[in-house]
Amino acid sequence: MVERYDMSERKLFGTDGVRGVANVHPMTPELAMALGRAVATAFPAGDGRTRIVIGKDTRLSGYMFETALAAGVCSMGADVLLVGPLPTPGIAYMTVGMRADAGAVISASHNPFEDNGIKFFGGDGFKLPDEVEERVEALVLDPDKLPPAAAGRDFGRAYRLKDAAGRYLVSLKSTFPREFSLDGLRIAVDCANGAGYRVAPMVFEELGADVVPLSADPDGTNINENCGALHPEIMARKVKEMRCDVGLALDGDADRCILCDERGEIVDGDCILTLCAGWMKAQGCLKGDAVVGTIMSNLGLQVALERLGLSLIRTDVGDRYVVEEMLRGDYNLGGEQSGHILFLDHATTGDGILSCLRVLEVMKDTGKSLSTLSSAFDRYPQVLLGAKVIDKPPVESLENTQVAIRRIEKALGDKGRVNVRYSGTSAKIRVMVEGEDEGRVRTLAEEILEAVAKDEILQS
Repeated sequence: MVERYDMSERKLFGTDGVRGVANVHPMTPELAMALGRAVATAFPAGDGRTRIVIGKDTRLSGYMFETALAAGVCSMGADVLLVGPLPTPGIAYMTVGMRADAGAVISASHNPFEDNGIKFFGGDGFKLPDEVEERVEALVLDPDKLPPAAAGRDFGRAYRLKDAAGRYLVSLKSTFPREFSLDGLRIAVDCANGAGYRVAPMVFEELGADVVPLSADPDGTNINENCGALHPEIMARKVKEMRCDVGLALDGDADRCILCDERGEIVDGDCILTLCAGWMKAQGCLKGDAVVGTIMSNLGLQVALERLGLSLIRTDVGDRYVVEEMLRGDYNLGGEQSGHILFLDHATTGDGILSCLRVLEVMKDTGKSLSTLSSAFDRYPQVLLGAKVIDKPPVESLENTQVAIRRIEKALGDKGRVNVRYSGTSAKIRVMVEGEDEGRVRTLAEEILEAVAKDEILQS
């Protein structure tokens, strides 16, 4: 696994940008404006004005942050290209397509509507590496490091791109082979009342599918509310009720997906990676005979890949770390259990719609149902517990916790795994234990959480 520095050293950026309750520090309009100034400074144009693409999901607070972020960019003499509500991968696509210097996404992904966040892409469409985020953060925290603000004729301008959704839709359709059609397939598409609410149903409809749209009526406050990838069971019930062939559940910014087969059985990211890896190897297009996952990837994925003669390379949690390892090792398939799947031959970031298209391509090419394809993946029982913390000292420094971890790892041997880490997006500690027996695994996870409590870092 690739080692990373301690994220607790950061004051603003977590594993996926800056995130928090809207209008409460740090997610305030003032901070958004400061981030706009910083990113405009950190990405100087090689020739002409710096241009920053700004998109968002459907949260009510998005209007506020869009305006503040754009104001910060323009105040430094850079221009803004506003694309409005669009999936995160669509914003990455537009950043590259418009030859912008950077892209900004205003979204809190799967979080409730009260939250919001801001994350950035470079001009290449990839999320910023740690060192660049550190530079942006330093400019926010110490504005004296900023160059003089623009004045007079040097102010930036904001332009609204009205055809962004259409361009992104065309790019998605172009990844699906022309020799295949979705005619005859019925697909339930749960848009989580989020950024994919318009594009996602249209992609599958225009490729010939009979689409059953779900949660595609955002009102600014219902994003992720009892729908989408956080609640795939709702989509699964609709699949059975409407006799669909596939179900797709997106999250709020549509960069990840959870699928279900025609029987209503959930198909998560690890299962998607398994079936796509097997098909890509058979096609001769899987680079490096490996898939990049994370420390949270199920042991079942590792076992399934080994059966195929493939390796699983693990990184820290976060799709940006998966991408970095894929680029370093020249791999083209990776992702997370949560449904962030990376097909680097087609996109620079996780894309829930694209992931579903790849699975549909496998189904069409093999003539097999999703239930048949997903049978290659046998999940190991995995229990994940979490608790709020008052501080985030290094896990290695928690004496009681470390004693419990060592004892349980010894008991599990090579038939299970333990991982204890802090959330990169909230003040929580997460305990994961994996093994062959679910009851035993849950008991062991609870024992570790009890040890964490003895180390006195949990909120009362």
